[in-house]
Amino acid sequence: MEWFQPGQQDGIFQHNNTNPPGQDRGVFSLLSLKGRTAVVTGAAKGIGYAVVEAFAEAGANVALWYNSNEEAVERAKKVSETYEGKAYKVDVADEAALKATLDQSVKDLDGRLDVFVANVGIPWLYGRIIDSPSEQFHNILNINFVSAYYSAKAAGKYFERQKKEGTDINGAKLENYTTGSFIVTSSIASTRQLLPQAYTPYNATKAALTHFAKGLAIEYIQFARVNIISPGYIATEALGGAPDIMRIAWKGLTPMGREGTMSEIKGAYVYLASDASSFATGTEIVLDGGYTSV
Repeated sequence: MEWFQPGQQDGIFQHNNTNPPGQDRGVFSLLSLKGRTAVVTGAAKGIGYAVVEAFAEAGANVALWYNSNEEAVERAKKVSETYEGKAYKVDVADEAALKATLDQSVKDLDGRLDVFVANVGIPWLYGRIIDSPSEQFHNILNINFVSAYYSAKAAGKYFERQKKEGTDINGAKLENYTTGSFIVTSSIASTRQLLPQAYTPYNATKAALTHFAKGLAIEYIQFARVNIISPGYIATEALGGAPDIMRIAWKGLTPMGREGTMSEIKGAYVYLASDASSFATGTEIVLDGGYTSV
């Protein structure tokens, strides 16, 4: 492997695998996503749509990927009133469909890919393992974990080519490009069993996802950064469907005593997508109101 050359120098990795951004840039310049293209999966609502809004506000062109929630189309129109955004219907558990949709998204949005957020995920609603239908385990595994593998594979090929050739798909020189940024939305469930619900399959998929991203950060070191955001209980539409007695328990397990808001997680995604985090890869940002601190 090109980046792995033991015996030729101190340590394991060859030196200067990456380059820093310009040293004379201010912090707001580093955080800007102007002229860049981002893809966000699971973007019709909740955390995904909050990320879309944040990226658009930071200047990015954004592709909103959704599967069944047609609200994404209207929300993309709303974003495009001020910024450039477009919605794409895709089953991310279908590798061929995912790759075709990524190709179309890049083609439509300036011929480049700067950021990919693997955000899609579903909850586990079937209780204890011994009572659950096995096909639902395969379903949550495919959507929460296998789709991230497909996403990373497809996005990684764009990131690698862009780094090597320095051009977009039309052959034009890439401006304001350093490396790709692949961001995974995991969960505090990757390190803690969530209570009081029976949630083993969900917890397992998130643990796999986090470890996958950390390994990927090393594989992609020469052409992309790979980082993780692990939210705790965030007040999304999905969480709103949980019974009050369960939400009360969650708040009681969170030192801040409340659920987070979507506006409280936007900044972390912008940071990891931008040059402000150019020395961060394999990093996990936990946003949980202190849940995993106790």
